[in-house]
Amino acid sequence: MAGVSVRPDGCRVACVPGGMNMKTVLVTGASGLVGGALTQGLQADGHRVVPLPRFGGEVPAGVAGWNPAAGVCVLPADLNPQVVIHLAGENAGSLRWTAAKKRRIVQSRVDGARTLVAALLARPQPPELVLMASAVGWYGDTGDRPADEEDGPGEGFLADVCRQVEPLAAPLTQAGVRVVQARFGVVLSPRGGALQRLLPSFRLGLGGPVGSGRQWFSWVALPELVQMVRFAMHTPELAGPVNFVAPGAVPYRDFAAALGRAVHRPARLPLPAPVVRALFGEMGEQMLLASSRVVPGRLSQAGYRFCHPTINAALAAVLGER
Repeated sequence: MAGVSVRPDGCRVACVPGGMNMKTVLVTGASGLVGGALTQGLQADGHRVVPLPRFGGEVPAGVAGWNPAAGVCVLPADLNPQVVIHLAGENAGSLRWTAAKKRRIVQSRVDGARTLVAALLARPQPPELVLMASAVGWYGDTGDRPADEEDGPGEGFLADVCRQVEPLAAPLTQAGVRVVQARFGVVLSPRGGALQRLLPSFRLGLGGPVGSGRQWFSWVALPELVQMVRFAMHTPELAGPVNFVAPGAVPYRDFAAALGRAVHRPARLPLPAPVVRALFGEMGEQMLLASSRVVPGRLSQAGYRFCHPTINAALAAVLGER
């Protein structure tokens, strides 16, 4: 496959021999957990990465920037990105879902997608690829049934958000731009997100399963996610919804046990479902207690070889144990 090599550990990575495949990559949300890792990884490959910073007011002249709430996106005339990666949006997992929080989650994604799509369509030279961050929340509560990209949306707030936002990229597809709707699983990194919040209690031996522990947990290690984006950049046949998850989804009790082993502590203290509901409300119900058993169908079909296919391998990698 052109532009992709296979490392000794089996990971397929982008290669940029002599700058032949160097691209300009525009990234929204570049200061976040995923955006920071992607920026570092793509720059190491030799790509030019341009962050698109968000401004609360007017965007200064002569710089790339945007104010999605105002529908403003400024891209200098000499900036012609071949790849656009859209990650920006209100964090859905950081706080209890008040009515105001839910409005911010929806509006930040709707405003961001509409503003970015309109700006890209107005360019004389559209990008080759636009990768839009979505989520496995599209599928709702899957129970024990594996869900892949052929499945329609499920029920619940997260599914509703995905259902509103993903179609907003359709004008790009109609204009001939390859669009990947990257449905992320729970991103595992000690530097942020769910794993960072869990580590203190697990390191004290106070971790354990949430609810029944039987609900499925779909995840992806942050280094793997970076590899998946690289693979998508160099795999022209990959388009539409793509599940960015590892193939090894596990029941939450197995995830808790694996995390306990990784930090060399017992992980037997459960967090009962009524406590989760009392503490976190609807957010806890959908993000902690609902089952998410999602498989990476299209990545596998396209020939992607997973770096960290099991939860044990992923935790060892992100926690620094090789």
